[in-house]
Amino acid sequence: MTRFYIENFGCRATQADGAALERQFVERGLERAGAALDAEIVVLNTCTVTDGADKDARASIRRLRRLNPECRIMVTGCYAQRAPEEIAALPGVTWVVGNSQEHAAAEIATSSSTSLLSTVASSSTSAFIPLKELSGDQTANVIVGDIFAHTELLAAPVFDAGNERTRPNLKVQDGCDNRCSFCVIPYVRGQSRSLPMERVIAEVRTLVRSGYREVVISGINLGRWGRDLKEVAAQKSLVIGEHRTLASPIVEGQEPISDSERPTTSDRRLESLIRAILDQTSLEKLRISSVEPMDWSDELIELVAESGRIAKHAHVPLQSGSDAVLRRMHRKYRPWHYREKILKIRNAMPTAAIGADVMVGFPGETDSEFEETRCVIEELPFTYLHVFTYSPRPGTPAAASPGQAPVALARERNHALRELASRKKASFMRCMVGTVVQAITLRTIGADFTEALTDNYLKIKISGCYEANRWMKLSVEMVDGEVLRGKSVTGDLRSTERAVS
Repeated sequence: MTRFYIENFGCRATQADGAALERQFVERGLERAGAALDAEIVVLNTCTVTDGADKDARASIRRLRRLNPECRIMVTGCYAQRAPEEIAALPGVTWVVGNSQEHAAAEIATSSSTSLLSTVASSSTSAFIPLKELSGDQTANVIVGDIFAHTELLAAPVFDAGNERTRPNLKVQDGCDNRCSFCVIPYVRGQSRSLPMERVIAEVRTLVRSGYREVVISGINLGRWGRDLKEVAAQKSLVIGEHRTLASPIVEGQEPISDSERPTTSDRRLESLIRAILDQTSLEKLRISSVEPMDWSDELIELVAESGRIAKHAHVPLQSGSDAVLRRMHRKYRPWHYREKILKIRNAMPTAAIGADVMVGFPGETDSEFEETRCVIEELPFTYLHVFTYSPRPGTPAAASPGQAPVALARERNHALRELASRKKASFMRCMVGTVVQAITLRTIGADFTEALTDNYLKIKISGCYEANRWMKLSVEMVDGEVLRGKSVTGDLRSTERAVS
């Protein structure tokens, strides 16, 4: 039996695509290998959000060719969509399949027919380009289409490699209609498209039946979920399970719906999806991943705050605290808008985790503009930050902007914000000492401890060994470096209706 291996790079959306790809290969009769070295087909599911991500993918191709020279390499994902010929020029690559054609990746890899590749290409408005026509001496097949014509959404539960028995992540939205000047994602993932509500409910129910007690919903621009569903009759949806126990059939299309069945405006909003999950499934805990600032409506904040079945966790991308920089980034909010949203979230949820993405070294960022960002972060009640250094992406407006920051300066600013974030997280953790929290067990640590994750997104080490995927009520005793230490108060917590106190 032919064995395959999938290596994912980058964000949760890429990992979700990888889970869907894996299911495709399994359904075509291939066996999952334990490592790339043991596989006949290796799929590199790439990211391209930074130059470093591109370099990582190229390094993996070179390493694979050296260590497993007989394997056939398929490169897919965002880097493949953005620069297919660049990848195909690398020795050892057999196929380059863009995001636009990922739904056919397993079919492509298991077919020896060029006519099949041409059919896949022509049926999806793609460009099937054998590289030998470009370079004269390579044979890699480039199969990449118009991402903006792409209407399919690959969705599958994703499991963290170390915690496969807990906290699956379900991508319910893909693509983005914003045009931030630094971001290449819309050009490699296409327009915003949503997994229809009934499909989301079906996936969550499958996960609940399989025993999962927390599910994370995510997307490239999650807050825009449902806004495209007015065109639901024309949209395709691929809903693919990751594990055999979680498998759902591939849905290659859906029947046209009547006008009376079309969702109303209120049905096409993230808030309505969350309410539907709470009302139509028995999921114990729902966690919401990153949502843009202006999509944190008063209704959404109230919903998260009042339901004991929603984790008290808000990730709200900031990028910059400088109005001038936000305008150059083409972001749709101002610092005062952002501040208002964060304070509303904190007032509604005093012990919630509040995180943000922040970028340093954006073209033209002056010392004073960076200081504005630092002051905003200092002032607001963040509990953690993801700090990124700007990386110019080909084809984006920011890449051609003057004033590209020196690498050393960008690194210095990155370090300063990470230090600030570390202090704020430590302060938040100290505030939790002496409180009672909810946490879901992740894994045992040796013979004496269990690692768990609190409702408000803090790691906690518990005295004693407990099986994974249990909600527990814990007393927080102390801070131990980057984690809390605690002990069980009443054991397994069967009901999660009470919010963290």
